[in-house]
Amino acid sequence: MYGYPDLVCSTAKTFLVPVLAIDYGRRRIGLAISDELGLTARPLTTLTRTNRQSDLRRLREFVRKHGVRRIVVGHPLNLDGTASEMTVEAERFAARIEKHLGLPVVLMDERLSSWEAEQMLAERPKKNSRKRARTVDETAAAVILRDFLAREQARALVKA
Repeated sequence: MYGYPDLVCSTAKTFLVPVLAIDYGRRRIGLAISDELGLTARPLTTLTRTNRQSDLRRLREFVRKHGVRRIVVGHPLNLDGTASEMTVEAERFAARIEKHLGLPVVLMDERLSSWEAEQMLAERPKKNSRKRARTVDETAAAVILRDFLAREQARALVKA
């Protein structure tokens, strides 16, 4: 990007492969993916949860298909920063992914990501409620990924 060559170079050294973000939920898993340089995040899809084995198998397929080498899982903390029941579930899920897929997994604070996704989608034409829920999950994953990429780019600038 114009005027920021160090940002692009530093970020490119960090990624060079897409990063997958996951918005973990009890019923659905929202997925988003970055470009290879780690500059953009886009919603990918939403998986309806079935069972652990099937969920991991489908994630493995996305990882292989998109050449992912790093995964970010939303860390659902309470607004005051304390852990909740979902925080513990997401941590276990992240550990399972890391173990079964053999890829590094980073937990990323996801406070207000679903709210922000809802706000972004409110500006679009309404869909039926089932499609909207799926769209919110993958958009929330993109918000988580966008925030992660911004944090990593800021770290790269500090190191440069």
